[in-house]
Amino acid sequence: MRENKSEVTRVIVNIFGEDYVVKGTEKPEYIEMLAAYVDRKMQSISQKSPNLSVTRVAVLTALNLADELSKLQEDYDELVKTLEETKNSRTG
Repeated sequence: MRENKSEVTRVIVNIFGEDYVVKGTEKPEYIEMLAAYVDRKMQSISQKSPNLSVTRVAVLTALNLADELSKLQEDYDELVKTLEETKNSRTG
Protein backbone atom coordinates (compact mmCIF):
# COMPACT_ATOMS: atom_id res chain seq x y z
CA MET A 1 0.00 0.00 0.00
CA ARG A 2 1.28 3.48 -0.81
CA GLU A 3 2.13 5.92 1.93
CA ASN A 4 0.59 9.35 2.26
CA LYS A 5 2.37 11.43 -0.34
CA SER A 6 1.42 14.88 0.86
CA GLU A 7 4.83 15.51 2.43
CA VAL A 8 7.27 17.12 0.00
CA THR A 9 10.86 15.92 0.16
CA ARG A 10 13.90 17.73 -1.19
CA VAL A 11 16.76 15.67 -2.58
CA ILE A 12 20.03 16.74 -4.18
CA VAL A 13 21.00 14.40 -7.00
CA ASN A 14 23.87 14.38 -9.46
CA ILE A 15 23.11 13.69 -13.10
CA PHE A 16 25.85 13.80 -15.72
CA GLY A 17 28.13 15.82 -13.46
CA GLU A 18 25.54 18.41 -12.45
CA ASP A 19 23.74 18.72 -9.11
CA TYR A 20 19.97 19.15 -9.16
CA VAL A 21 17.54 19.82 -6.34
CA VAL A 22 14.51 17.63 -6.86
CA LYS A 23 11.36 18.22 -4.84
CA GLY A 24 8.64 15.62 -4.76
CA THR A 25 6.35 13.52 -2.68
CA GLU A 26 8.21 10.28 -3.35
CA LYS A 27 10.77 8.80 -0.95
CA PRO A 28 14.30 10.23 -1.34
CA GLU A 29 15.62 6.76 -2.22
CA TYR A 30 13.19 6.52 -5.12
CA ILE A 31 14.19 9.94 -6.47
CA GLU A 32 17.86 9.02 -6.11
CA MET A 33 17.24 5.74 -7.96
CA LEU A 34 15.56 7.59 -10.84
CA ALA A 35 18.39 10.10 -11.02
CA ALA A 36 20.98 7.31 -11.07
CA TYR A 37 19.08 5.61 -13.91
CA VAL A 38 19.00 8.81 -15.97
CA ASP A 39 22.69 9.37 -15.23
CA ARG A 40 23.57 5.85 -16.42
CA LYS A 41 21.59 6.37 -19.62
CA MET A 42 23.30 9.70 -20.29
CA GLN A 43 26.73 8.24 -19.56
CA SER A 44 26.05 5.35 -21.94
CA ILE A 45 24.97 7.64 -24.78
CA SER A 46 27.92 9.94 -24.16
CA GLN A 47 30.37 7.01 -24.27
CA LYS A 48 28.95 5.87 -27.60
CA SER A 49 29.08 9.39 -29.07
CA PRO A 50 31.65 11.39 -27.08
CA ASN A 51 31.46 14.47 -29.33
CA LEU A 52 27.81 15.19 -28.54
CA SER A 53 26.94 18.28 -26.51
CA VAL A 54 25.28 17.86 -23.12
CA THR A 55 22.02 19.10 -24.63
CA ARG A 56 22.10 16.48 -27.38
CA VAL A 57 22.96 13.75 -24.87
CA ALA A 58 19.99 14.87 -22.75
CA VAL A 59 17.61 14.90 -25.73
CA LEU A 60 18.75 11.49 -26.93
CA THR A 61 18.38 10.17 -23.39
CA ALA A 62 14.84 11.56 -23.23
CA LEU A 63 14.01 9.88 -26.54
CA ASN A 64 15.43 6.56 -25.33
CA LEU A 65 13.44 6.78 -22.10
CA ALA A 66 10.27 7.71 -24.01
CA ASP A 67 10.84 4.68 -26.24
CA GLU A 68 11.22 2.42 -23.19
CA LEU A 69 8.06 3.84 -21.66
CA SER A 70 6.08 3.44 -24.86
CA LYS A 71 7.15 -0.18 -25.28
CA LEU A 72 6.35 -0.95 -21.64
CA GLN A 73 2.92 0.67 -22.06
CA GLU A 74 2.27 -1.47 -25.14
CA ASP A 75 3.33 -4.60 -23.23
CA TYR A 76 1.12 -3.63 -20.28
CA ASP A 77 -1.89 -2.95 -22.52
CA GLU A 78 -1.39 -6.29 -24.27
CA LEU A 79 -1.12 -8.09 -20.92
CA VAL A 80 -4.31 -6.46 -19.62
CA LYS A 81 -6.11 -7.40 -22.85
CA THR A 82 -4.93 -11.01 -22.53
CA LEU A 83 -6.00 -11.18 -18.88
CA GLU A 84 -9.44 -9.77 -19.72
CA GLU A 85 -9.86 -12.26 -22.57
CA THR A 86 -8.83 -15.14 -20.28
CA LYS A 87 -11.23 -13.96 -17.58
CA ASN A 88 -14.09 -13.59 -20.07
CA SER A 89 -13.48 -17.02 -21.58
CA ARG A 90 -13.66 -18.62 -18.14
CA THR A 91 -16.85 -16.85 -17.09
CA GLY A 92 -18.62 -16.86 -20.44
